[in-house]
Amino acid sequence: MVALRKDKPARMTLAEFLNWTPADPTGAAYQLIDGEPVPMAPASRNHAALMGEVGGLLHAHLLEIASHCSVLIQPGIVPHVRADWNFRLPDLGVACSPPSADLVVRDPVLLIEILSPGNESETRANIWAYTTIPSVREILAVHSTRVEAERLCRLPDGNWPETPDVLTQGDLLRLDSIGFAAPVRSLYRTTDLPR
Repeated sequence: MVALRKDKPARMTLAEFLNWTPADPTGAAYQLIDGEPVPMAPASRNHAALMGEVGGLLHAHLLEIASHCSVLIQPGIVPHVRADWNFRLPDLGVACSPPSADLVVRDPVLLIEILSPGNESETRANIWAYTTIPSVREILAVHSTRVEAERLCRLPDGNWPETPDVLTQGDLLRLDSIGFAAPVRSLYRTTDLPR
């Protein structure tokens, strides 16, 4: 018996998406964006290096301070707004809840995206979707083509600032949500960008 290929539905709900198995021979990860399953592009070498370096630095920090929080690679995130139609995959996240086998990380405190030229507009749309999640305290966007990061930190009144803090090579990156601090240039140790 030959299995029939399941074509991607035109629109689906979050529940349908979580039960869907893509018939994609590339093995690409998919996001659900406003009801449409969208494949993610493969990462460039700098993009992948930044994911590894940032994740490693955060992991080492959390171990050093004996935190119960954990670094997650491409955690499944459901924005608070239009939750039934969205499932996003940030590059990295930090959650402080107990480990779970659930496909959705419901209470991340920190979300991190690597900005690449080929998908920057989609990534920025994800960033704004993350601001609707009540547990998220900070969002970090790290550029893959220059030594620069953008940090958004939720204000004491629960709102978000109009513009992010832009940090460059000589700046110190602070992530208050997990008590982390490191020079911005340290994130780029394994890239081809000058430090």
